[in-house]
Amino acid sequence: MARFHLTIPGQLAFIFHYAHLQMKPLVRVVQDGFPSEPALDTAVSRALLIRTSESTVAETFRIHVPGRIVAFGKRDKLSPGYNAAVAAARAAGFFPVERLVGGRAAVFHEGVLAFSWSIPAVNPGTGIQSRFGVLAEMMVNAFSKLGVSSAIGDLPGEYCPGTFSIHCGPIKVMGVGQRLARHAAHVGGLVVVSGSHLLRETLVPIYRTLGIAWDPATAGSLQDISSGVTLDTTTHAILGALADLRTIEISTLTNEIVSLARQLAPEHIPNVCTGTT
Repeated sequence: MARFHLTIPGQLAFIFHYAHLQMKPLVRVVQDGFPSEPALDTAVSRALLIRTSESTVAETFRIHVPGRIVAFGKRDKLSPGYNAAVAAARAAGFFPVERLVGGRAAVFHEGVLAFSWSIPAVNPGTGIQSRFGVLAEMMVNAFSKLGVSSAIGDLPGEYCPGTFSIHCGPIKVMGVGQRLARHAAHVGGLVVVSGSHLLRETLVPIYRTLGIAWDPATAGSLQDISSGVTLDTTTHAILGALADLRTIEISTLTNEIVSLARQLAPEHIPNVCTGTT
């Protein structure tokens, strides 16, 4: 298990303390990741959603650095070019997984922060747009702490398009999706900190085989806007913005969650033949 631990500076520690004094709702923050086991990384998010829905796990925000993954959505699986797209991902050195949320294929790598927010809800179907909005506004706030101006909304021709994408001018830097359980919701996605060229190089052949029209120039990163931004500073900024909304409790994944995720992981590996066609 890889953990992208923070050394919280005094300013951020003060923010956490101030949030606690305001008695905001509590959220557990975990930074455990499994970059060498991509399917397990995906399954952890599903395990957290299941247990949050059962009220055995509290609200949890997970942020971590993933391995090289192409995460395919349900619509991708229905495409006649899906087998070839999975093969293209593997040929590029990326592990294909079938992700928890909807949307189209997205690329994760070592320059990306993956996030997932498991939120308890009595009737999660009634708050879909609100949760998207809260997450998107939180990310805009976080990026502003980095000195990066951003806005909510999809760009014409962006990859994995979504109304609550975050863009900096002509480039998309964050994407988000949502999955519901009986009494909880999972809001998850990625923030591209660096390595936007990897997104473009990997997605061009994959989107071609899936028959998706897009503009590779819309795939960008925070470092394309501000070269001094790093994974560490971006993580601090996101947790600082989260602390504006919640009381943060730094935690780790339980053994039970990891065990459940290991049981679920095979279900997120594409069951396709990628030999000669």
